[in-house]
Amino acid sequence: MNLSTTVQPITVLLIDDHPVVRDGFRRLLESTDDIRVVAEADDGEAGYILYREVKPDVVVLDLNMPGSGGLETVRRIRAYDPVARILVFSMHCNETMVQRVLEMGATGYLTKQSGLKQMAHAVRQVKLGKTYVDPEHISDMVIDRQLFHAALDPINALSKREFQLFKLMAEGNSILEIADNLCISPKTVGVHHTSIMRKLKLQNTAQLVRLAILCDIIQL
Repeated sequence: MNLSTTVQPITVLLIDDHPVVRDGFRRLLESTDDIRVVAEADDGEAGYILYREVKPDVVVLDLNMPGSGGLETVRRIRAYDPVARILVFSMHCNETMVQRVLEMGATGYLTKQSGLKQMAHAVRQVKLGKTYVDPEHISDMVIDRQLFHAALDPINALSKREFQLFKLMAEGNSILEIADNLCISPKTVGVHHTSIMRKLKLQNTAQLVRLAILCDIIQL
């Protein structure tokens, strides 16, 4: 019996704002026998809508998209479907970012340096409901989505929403832009901003940006 005619491929939704990147990932994934890209989106909003329409097995998305960004997309998809399988890829490979992404609801995390075998393996593991983190570029981490200790790193004191806003602010978004992208009021953003600055003991936006760069949350 030919098993290839009976086994259903893993369906994937790709979300990335760069067409060239999407094309490259699609070619990589579809060079396998068991993975098919069934839909693509160039931003988080379109990706969320497509997820509800297509209901793929796995979402593969870029963390660093413009607008509300990858973290908000992860949050919205998981709010709609608590068992959604989401694999995030990013240029960042620090422990703080990995933990925050998994805490937000993602099931896996890869760096953009990962090759075909690594990505295909990650998609398969995430499809099975397993938490997957790139072992080649992220080392010596204890990954447990139930345990996020308040370590010496002050960023760990931020709530999930505060961390999301911290990243958006560090990327140069204004309070009005953040409010518009996240569909919340400017007053709410302002309250979070005050809390973030207090918790991190920061005096101004320049210090906030420097801290984000130091912790590899953003890159110049």
